[in-house]
Amino acid sequence: MRRVLVIRLSALGDFVLSFGPFAAIRAHAPDAEITLLTTRPFAALAEAAPWFDRIEIDTRPAWWNVPALIQLARRLRGFDMVYDLQTSGRSSRYFGLAGRPPWSGIARGCRFPQSDPARETMHTIERQRDQLTLAGISDFPRPSLSWLTDVPVPELPTTFCLLVPGAAPSRPAKRWPVAHFAALACALVARGLTPVVIGASSEADLAAAIRTLCPEAVDLTGRTGLAQLFAIASRATLAIGNDTGPMHIAASVGCPCIVLFSADSAPAMTAPRGPHGEWPVVLRADVLADLAVARVVEALP
Repeated sequence: MRRVLVIRLSALGDFVLSFGPFAAIRAHAPDAEITLLTTRPFAALAEAAPWFDRIEIDTRPAWWNVPALIQLARRLRGFDMVYDLQTSGRSSRYFGLAGRPPWSGIARGCRFPQSDPARETMHTIERQRDQLTLAGISDFPRPSLSWLTDVPVPELPTTFCLLVPGAAPSRPAKRWPVAHFAALACALVARGLTPVVIGASSEADLAAAIRTLCPEAVDLTGRTGLAQLFAIASRATLAIGNDTGPMHIAASVGCPCIVLFSADSAPAMTAPRGPHGEWPVVLRADVLADLAVARVVEALP
């Protein structure tokens, strides 16, 4: 294989869970030119990674936008092997646009299909490993993340716990109430752990609400890039948060995690996992507002 294409479009948690497959594909084709097709939010992270030679941005053109689809088809052609790790309806349609090359995924008629219905109940890690095994990859080295953890970070407390109170705005059911996070922050301080709140700048109001009740908490919302989050998490004693991307980052660098799930998502399929596949502590309530602060405090190590 001289030219290899890997497709992984979104979202942040799924992108992080694909680090293992990225490393396995590079180990399997060490001399190939490997291109990643992804979306713009992950381009900078992918460019810094040791697994790819080129990054292509998928603008996800509408299917009626014929000129844009023709342009996309040109970018998808000429590869000796394609690993579709997105395995969505959209990415499977790219099989035809690419000229039906050797393809690992779920596209109808592809050479290396993952057609077992059991894939629909597998965790992302096991599902992608099964997919790559069917395509002839048998070595799955632990991905090194030193390129992420050895970057400068803001000044941090000596001993701290990351708090992740945000989640996708379109998924409000995935958010534990901020008042619960504030009460938890006070309990952490009582145990000698400084709460450090991370998230996007749009989540600064959550950090402000936590600091109103717990002024000892440190607000880093909007002050870190993706790469810095890995470095910060690698220094943390613990991370506690909703089922969202930064918790996947924390787990990937080996930070012990307590992840809060509602009925809106399935931990058996999407929970953050550690560098050796370790599972986090999962606390679940159908409605997250019903998850008592005391129950989270009881789960603290």
